[in-house]
Amino acid sequence: MSNTLRPYLACVRSSLTAALTLENFPSQVSERHNVAEIEAQSTPEVLLTPLLISRNASEQVLIEPSINSVRLSIKIKQADEIERILAHKFTRFLMMRAEAFVILRRVPVKGYDISFLVTNKNVEDMMKHKLVDFVIQFMEDVDRELSEAKLSLNARARIVAESYLSQFA
Repeated sequence: MSNTLRPYLACVRSSLTAALTLENFPSQVSERHNVAEIEAQSTPEVLLTPLLISRNASEQVLIEPSINSVRLSIKIKQADEIERILAHKFTRFLMMRAEAFVILRRVPVKGYDISFLVTNKNVEDMMKHKLVDFVIQFMEDVDRELSEAKLSLNARARIVAESYLSQFA
């Protein structure tokens, strides 16, 4: 992990740990249902203030807490068109397999690349610090995977260009 990424992830870790203090809260609209209030947004008094953590303009995390759920939206760094395409393909691949990840949403929040939804049931079933560790590890791995994919793509493009241009030499 780079030294510039460390404070950003530390801030995300502490903010997410604080936001994951969730409790059971039955819906005030539909009887005998327990819905994620951050998704339903039917009761404004149980929605807390959203928190935006930004490393730069193209790399942000939005934490939207409520009394019984937290929605975490991540904007992945995309410096150029290649990174934009790679990030889109990678996040689409993950979101198509959202049922394998318990907390991953199929559709991200508008303006973000990928979103997670953690409910009080998830925090009860899993350990809170392990959920936070998963999200932080996910952010590190996505950054690493996209960098490696871009390097691999550039290396393959260089080899193809050299073999193509060697025909004219």
